[in-house]
Amino acid sequence: MDQALAGAVWPKGRLTVDGAALTGLDSAGVMLLYRRLQAAGVSWSQVDLAGFDAERLPLLDLVTDRLTAPGAAVPAPPGWLARLGRWVSEAVGVLPDWLNFLGRVGAALWQVLRRPASLRGRETVVQLEAVGLRAVPIVALMTFLIGVVFAYLLGIQIEKYGANIFIVDGVSMAMARELSPLLVAILMAGRSGAAFTAQIGAMKVTEEIDAITTLGLSPMQVLVLPRLIAIVIAMPLLTFFGDVVGIAGSAVVAASQLDITLVTFVNRLKDVLPLDMVVYGLYKAPVFAAAIALIACRNGFAVSRDARSIGERTTSTVVSSLVAVILINALFAILHPEAT
Repeated sequence: MDQALAGAVWPKGRLTVDGAALTGLDSAGVMLLYRRLQAAGVSWSQVDLAGFDAERLPLLDLVTDRLTAPGAAVPAPPGWLARLGRWVSEAVGVLPDWLNFLGRVGAALWQVLRRPASLRGRETVVQLEAVGLRAVPIVALMTFLIGVVFAYLLGIQIEKYGANIFIVDGVSMAMARELSPLLVAILMAGRSGAAFTAQIGAMKVTEEIDAITTLGLSPMQVLVLPRLIAIVIAMPLLTFFGDVVGIAGSAVVAASQLDITLVTFVNRLKDVLPLDMVVYGLYKAPVFAAAIALIACRNGFAVSRDARSIGERTTSTVVSSLVAVILINALFAILHPEAT
């Protein structure tokens, strides 16, 4: 059939296709005929069919209708205004879920305040160990290295003016006020926040949260409050520990590069680092911790019934927690400028 159609001479105007001699016809044959006519410049609307069996006509109509139908228009990509509107709509859409979640957490916390025995002490201690104690080595390493690097870079500049002793002022204030709280919060967002979301999300996928509810227990009291309380307790302690280790790292650089003895460093530290600046850094830590825990737990409960959703929500937890920490830190700087 292909050879016969290829060698055919197609007349101009209307054309009659006689199918009386056909012993069989399928969709491939109809498509071949259509393509040959199209290549010869003959439109299907100019074709008259003759001699085709009645049972073959529906196939001809079906295939040619599909081939002659106009293709679906490709939608234009949304503009910036449409994307902005979609983003705002999604942001507003999660607000009721957030309010519902915060209300449930608040109700569970109020119940614990009224009946302290309802707090799951063992689970809180387990989470406190995971969030706080096991984070000590990485906090020590990170803050020590930051203290060393910051002191080294600052020392290069102040050494030019013979003001070596001012390295104590710069490093101690920076570590106590900003660096240590922020570094510990970033570490908690990436370490504990991601762990909270993954743990709660996995429990939802395996229907353990449904089992907790079936037993008449509150998922807020069983899963959220122990994690929230543990991280709120642990972060100020880790922040103070980070202050000490970071300043110790700068003392090492001061002694080795700037000829400032440990005794001189400590005496200067007592004069230039006020207690209220240390406290300012410490009372930011629980706020950071609460934001990280609430974001992480809420994303854990928002996981759908598949493993891919766990990864997406865990990533969302880390990103959202980091943004929240930076915004909260900026608010503290605006509301408490006297702490500078």
